[in-house]
Amino acid sequence: MMVPLGRTLMAAEEPVLAAHDLSMWAYVVLHALDERPVRNQSALAQAIGADKTRIIGVLDGLQERGLIRREPDPADRRAHLLSLTPEGRRVRDAVRAGIQERENRLLERLPEGERQAFLRALQTLHAIPREEILREP
Repeated sequence: MMVPLGRTLMAAEEPVLAAHDLSMWAYVVLHALDERPVRNQSALAQAIGADKTRIIGVLDGLQERGLIRREPDPADRRAHLLSLTPEGRRVRDAVRAGIQERENRLLERLPEGERQAFLRALQTLHAIPREEILREP
């Protein structure tokens, strides 16, 4: 039940992402850099569940558009620190608002009590560490 709903919700987000010329991975990166403003590429890849080599092209594109900054890590010259630019924040906020609007339209179909219970359940599940979810039983 969750997988088909997740796929449908992702498909509903595609027009919002396309309006801002972003892929889902690019938005995931912008969102992750918002949660922890300065990360190196390795920590970012781990945080979003992607291979380091998978996100290099995404990071290149975001940097070319002026949405992120890559700066040498003073503690490790081989690494780069990543952060959002003001334009990156603006785009991230606009996409987040568009996605939130679509989610709200869907949630309006639930009675208020059920909607609040559903959102509380989602917050509880979201708080579970990724490693715990992926751990073998």
